[in-house]
Amino acid sequence: MVSPLDWLLGLFSLDIGIDLGTANTLVSVRGKGIVINEPSYVAIERKTRRPISVGREAKEMFGKTPSSKFMVVRPLRDGVISEFEITEAMLDYFIRKAHEQSWVPIPRPRVVVGIPSGVTEVEKRAVYDATISAGAREAYLIEEPVAAAIGAGLPIQETRGSMIVDIGGGTTEVAIFSLGGIVISRSIRVAGDEMDEDIVQYMRSKYNLLVGERTAERAKMEIGSSYPLPEERTMVLRGRNLVTGLPEAVEVSSIELREALNPSVSIVIDTIRDALDETPPELVADLMESGVCMAGGGSQLKGLCERVADEVNVRVWLAEDAMTCVARGAGRILEDYDNLRSLLAGLERGSTQH
Repeated sequence: MVSPLDWLLGLFSLDIGIDLGTANTLVSVRGKGIVINEPSYVAIERKTRRPISVGREAKEMFGKTPSSKFMVVRPLRDGVISEFEITEAMLDYFIRKAHEQSWVPIPRPRVVVGIPSGVTEVEKRAVYDATISAGAREAYLIEEPVAAAIGAGLPIQETRGSMIVDIGGGTTEVAIFSLGGIVISRSIRVAGDEMDEDIVQYMRSKYNLLVGERTAERAKMEIGSSYPLPEERTMVLRGRNLVTGLPEAVEVSSIELREALNPSVSIVIDTIRDALDETPPELVADLMESGVCMAGGGSQLKGLCERVADEVNVRVWLAEDAMTCVARGAGRILEDYDNLRSLLAGLERGSTQH
């Protein structure tokens, strides 16, 4: 039951859609669009575990904090909560930040949160509980591929089939829809973070150079690709030489990074191929027309659409503003709740809320 005070505060609170991602958390507010897009990092005091900064500020501190005083944590791993209290603190911070423009003293919003499609009841319950503890009046869960498809504008409630590939930081979600339901879905824990790790390992084995996660991520975003580029580029990576123990800088090319990223990219493409392999022929015919929609931050890797199209023989296109699809889709649910509520995920295994 909602208490009278919560009900009153709820009248002045916003409806919020949250993409609670391993790498970034995005918040969409009804009527305003995306208002927050910050890294999912929290800096905490080592002794008290009290959060001292969240988001972009905490990410800046990553790998640079005095180990005796502070530590920077990523409270989500592979799309699920690994640090409950810290996730709760992070959600509380983002909910309050989204309400900065409104005068409500204690926000009590309705919140829709995106979750990976392969999660267990325990993991679902953890997200639900963390959202309620962070101050939500009502919390709803939606599977990320469904939210991404709504955000990308796919006609998932129509009879014709549509397909989405959502590559985030911790998980890649592949789903084929028809008549408002998921016909085939795949969720794998290979995504943007794995790609960063591929680059770290490649630099280690080829150049004996130890580079940090953030350096690898920057290299991936600047010159990483999965398909030959019209003009290949180079970049200098700095780190520590594992033989001498001294700082060193190495120039790497986009061709080398493509080789480094290939293992993760191949796994993602194999997953897409598996999903298509199990799709009923009538839906395959629809997908030949409508194509495969790529969403999520990881799908912005240069040349990925061309590489997937080459390998699976279907037209592939990148959603508009691919990184924000899940948050926008989650936000849309509350704008059209009566028509879209059937797409929400229930807390029991394999169920949807009706």
